[in-house]
Amino acid sequence: METQDPFLKRLVRGNQKTFGIIGLLLLIFVVTGLVERSYWSPANLMNMLRYIGLYGIIAIGVSFVIITGGIDLSIGALIGLTGVLFPMLLIEIMPDAPVLVAFAIILALSLVVGLVHGLLITKLRLQPFLVTLCGLFIYRGIARSVANDSTKGFGNDFTALRETLVKGELFGMIPMPFVIVLLIGVIAAVLLNMTTFGRYLLALGRNEQAARFSGIHTDRMKIYAYMICSCLAGFGGIMFVLDTNGATPSKFGNFYELWAISGAVLGGCSLRGGEGSIAGVICGAALVQVTTTAVFFLGVSDTHKFTVIGAFILIGVTVDELLNRYAARRRALV
Repeated sequence: METQDPFLKRLVRGNQKTFGIIGLLLLIFVVTGLVERSYWSPANLMNMLRYIGLYGIIAIGVSFVIITGGIDLSIGALIGLTGVLFPMLLIEIMPDAPVLVAFAIILALSLVVGLVHGLLITKLRLQPFLVTLCGLFIYRGIARSVANDSTKGFGNDFTALRETLVKGELFGMIPMPFVIVLLIGVIAAVLLNMTTFGRYLLALGRNEQAARFSGIHTDRMKIYAYMICSCLAGFGGIMFVLDTNGATPSKFGNFYELWAISGAVLGGCSLRGGEGSIAGVICGAALVQVTTTAVFFLGVSDTHKFTVIGAFILIGVTVDELLNRYAARRRALV
């Protein structure tokens, strides 16, 4: 018997999409492993889990914006900026300050960036695409300026921090970035599915005018969504630079917004807004990483990697559109 509860309907629909992503992920994983057995090696599995965690963090962030019907193209440039600033804070600007102070500064800066995005979009009614595209250029330019266009890193310092947050493993088998993305995912899922904020955010994405007439502060919800997105992008910048031990401001984080958006879209977030599952987003980020790693192991040139990702985004958007049209026709017949 079909449930009449809207929340349960969304949950069932979101789980169906997630199961489909998991099925595709397993198919690619199994087929690639059968063709190239080294794909299943413990070292590669650990490496994939680590990068699923790293890219999953920023995918969860952008999913909140996409659920509102918006977009954020500045994620990669913000990662570049925070990835350069974090080692500069620890090594050059305030070498004697606690690490947590540097964390707080980076996260506060990221929240301010999200706040500015939200205010420009809600108060000046600028298009999210335009605002965040300009942000992409601005933050990349600031990163290159503050670093004098030179690579910034930790050298041999802060190895314990890197081992703890990025290179370390829980129980010797689960990379810490994957553990962190699961923790963030649980918090995000609770926020989205079990709080008034989450219900308002989904209502805003489905029909902004109706949400506003029902008393929801839609502008405030959008601002919060962009702040969450930028905050996780800033945290992602810290994690990525700890992973690489250095950041070149001209290219660090380039196209990372592509990875984030593709993970969110493939995970079931509708670009029209109003739909999204955090579990699906993590699975979408996993699908992207499993696919790009498969491309490498199957001997496909690295230059075709973005072609594959672009194709998956297009397929995800197309399937989403077809499913929504099919659902609309079914509702019309009831």
